[in-house]
Amino acid sequence: MTIQLYTWSTPNGRKVSIALEELGLRYAVHTVNITKDEQFAPDFLRISPNNKIPAIVDPEGPDGQAIALFETGAILLYLAEKTGALMPVDERARWRALQWLMWQMGGFGPMLGQAHHFLRFAPEDVPYAKTRYGNETRRLYGVLDKRLGEAPFLAGESYSVADIATYPWAARHEWQQVDLADFPNVARWFATLGERPAVARGMAVPAS
Repeated sequence: MTIQLYTWSTPNGRKVSIALEELGLRYAVHTVNITKDEQFAPDFLRISPNNKIPAIVDPEGPDGQAIALFETGAILLYLAEKTGALMPVDERARWRALQWLMWQMGGFGPMLGQAHHFLRFAPEDVPYAKTRYGNETRRLYGVLDKRLGEAPFLAGESYSVADIATYPWAARHEWQQVDLADFPNVARWFATLGERPAVARGMAVPAS
């Protein structure tokens, strides 16, 4: 059966398409154009009540019954558990992967998203917000750089959902006015992930 993916061309949307590509799962793409408020359509709200992309419907969920899921962290963990991949087997490394996944969801997404808004899209110039979120963005890149100076991937030796969750946000470093040359360990990791064919395919979803 085919997983139904409801998405748009944002970092959060691309997390799930990368994971689906890495796992080799069959999926169909349904575009939800957030610039036209399609995320508020009743049919979509039945799948994602928080009116956010991405969301999935898996016709072969637990016990063979269909399941709808929203929130990227939940979706990534579901897909990892469904397939037995993209999570370390070692218990310590597994907890590290979960830790860094939560770090991305709680900080390296929301704060960078605020930087995007105030640096690129805000209808008026707000210097305080630009400084606040710009500084926090660079702090978070520093945290990421330190971790990636200790290990090749966020969980350690294994590529995991934590890396998949973080990569699409780092891919917009120019929007955040961040030069990866200032964070050499992030730059190395970013280049390594960018060479993965599944990452490239996932980043191109939905097709423009």
